Amino acid sequence: MKKQRIYIDTSVIGGCLDNEFEVWSNGLLNDFKKGIFILVVSDIIEAEIADAPDIIQQKYQEFLDYNVEFLETTDEAILLAQAYAKRRILGERFYRDMLHIALATVNKTDMLVSWNFKHIVRFDKIRLFNSVNIEQGYSPLEIYSPREITYYGKEED
Repeated sequence: MKKQRIYIDTSVIGGCLDNEFEVWSNGLLNDFKKGIFILVVSDIIEAEIADAPDIIQQKYQEFLDYNVEFLETTDEAILLAQAYAKRRILGERFYRDMLHIALATVNKTDMLVSWNFKHIVRFDKIRLFNSVNIEQGYSPLEIYSPREITYYGKEED
């Protein structure tokens, strides 16, 4: 069976060090470590991590120790993010969030995983992003939180 390619945004990395999210983010990190999924990151994450505290940068380096696919921002992704912005799915201040979704979409990842419940992991926003994806000739993108996809805690099932 083909391994799923999972694009993570920066919130998943920060979640590894947050009391509310650490169990699930670290569970997903362990899934990448075990080779259950293929980790997909981008130059957008690199830019966001560059300004983060050292402990977050160290956690990001831990993610990079596993089977990683690295995406560069392309004109195609920028055009799709601009289509999201034109539809006012998110405010212009949240352009990077739209760019994460566009990168995951144009690169045909199996899903995007985030803890950003305000702008990304929201039923209404997912529908809007996917309506633009379909209008622009792309497949819909599945979007989840780490808790929904990690195998952490399912070992007993």
